[in-house]
Amino acid sequence: MSNIRVTYTGFISFIGGLFALVTGSIFSLILTRTLTPEEFGHWGLIFSVISYFALLIPMFGYWSTRETARKLDSGKTSVLSTMGFSIIASAVFIPISLIISFQTESNQTQFLFATLLIPAIFINGILSAIALGYKPHVISFSSIAFGLVQVPTALFFVYFLDMGVIGVILTLLMAHVATIAVLIISIREKLKTNFQITYLKKWIKLFWIPLYPSVYNILAESTILIYTVLTGSIIGVAYWVASIVLVSVIAPAGLISRAVYPKLLNENTKDFFRDNLTYLFYFGILFTSIVITFAKPGLFILNPFYEKATLVVIILAIDGFLTILVNMFQLSLIGIEKIDTFSHSTYKDYIKSKLFYVYTLRLIQVIIYVIIFVIMLQIFTSSVSSEIDLLIYWAIILVVTEIPLTIILGVMIKRNFPDPFDYVRIMKFLIISIVVFTFTYYITEIYLNYTDNLYHFIPNLFLLVVFGVGIHLLITCAIDSKIRTLFKSIIYEIKNKINP
Repeated sequence: MSNIRVTYTGFISFIGGLFALVTGSIFSLILTRTLTPEEFGHWGLIFSVISYFALLIPMFGYWSTRETARKLDSGKTSVLSTMGFSIIASAVFIPISLIISFQTESNQTQFLFATLLIPAIFINGILSAIALGYKPHVISFSSIAFGLVQVPTALFFVYFLDMGVIGVILTLLMAHVATIAVLIISIREKLKTNFQITYLKKWIKLFWIPLYPSVYNILAESTILIYTVLTGSIIGVAYWVASIVLVSVIAPAGLISRAVYPKLLNENTKDFFRDNLTYLFYFGILFTSIVITFAKPGLFILNPFYEKATLVVIILAIDGFLTILVNMFQLSLIGIEKIDTFSHSTYKDYIKSKLFYVYTLRLIQVIIYVIIFVIMLQIFTSSVSSEIDLLIYWAIILVVTEIPLTIILGVMIKRNFPDPFDYVRIMKFLIISIVVFTFTYYITEIYLNYTDNLYHFIPNLFLLVVFGVGIHLLITCAIDSKIRTLFKSIIYEIKNKINP
């Protein structure tokens, strides 16, 4: 029997995500207010390239989560294997970074210095993968540690010492070290086992399964590089990255379902799924509404220069909501797949399984998205006068290609889980959000004064956010008994932690 509590872990993850959101927002504010748009664009490009290599972490982490959730001790094997692999990845990153920096006229020193991040990201990733199968809520504690280190070090290196992109890299390196320390302490029991070559042989034999999703992730990440090469504009990347920063506000909503995957791996029951999915819609709709309503003031806080990208943020917010649904659907479907528990499973069996099929759907979607994106750039780059228009087209393409995949995976969820969608409650949450945040937007447009004095602007904006969220919570708690029960259980858990 699993000791993973889905709602409790989801709540802890959600709180941790909110904390990470606050610290991440402060970090982004430091960057956007300190770095020039060109420097911020360069950092966006560097981070995008590093993200390609981070996609290799599941080669070992994918199996670590599944085996840890099933009480198989492969922790030390996965950590040592990942450490060795990170050294190889770092060696490969160096020549690639030199080529890209030359092609895009970026700072080579900054690219090379970013090599230090790769081992830290790899070790952080594998420890998080083990924690996900063992104690999912621990990942939230590590996120809190990341934020607590990230903000003061960013102030020191980026703001006070004015070290630019190098300061950003040092900040993230120290934050990752703090995260690694918390994870090691929290899951140390899973790291005391012996190194077992049997696990490593299995992972290498089946490496193509966890790395298969990396194909579509690499393609999706390549859009920033493609945009830079085809348009020759680093400013457009800065607009795009600033927009993504705001849309990341939606991400904590997805954490409410963090424990669903390991729970499904460990048990055959699916009774908890319907309620958890409804909570995902509840918080997803709420956070998406916040981003859409406060897109303009949010960009203004980052830097008034980015305010023109308001419509880009609004469109990307819709994609952000669809993304948390797609991610949850994917993990839920592979969570009920048992093919890897059978020793006699063949390559053909794996290809026919959900471990392969659900990611094939995603790959098809991304290929279509990238093709349409490239065609759009070829057609409109020379004819469109405003760079913002190009970014709007880009965002629309992303959303339009995401919708069919969401529907297809939703149909698969409906076929594999008992009555998963509570349509009445979901529509109720959507209607309430539309009404409440339409009114909040109206109030914001009337009373919010856009001033360069952030000490005046941010508190006023915060009050408006609290106003909108507060009305939303009051109405949903008043008309939905399960939401009332959810928040009562949250208060109960907090009281127990304070007064055990």
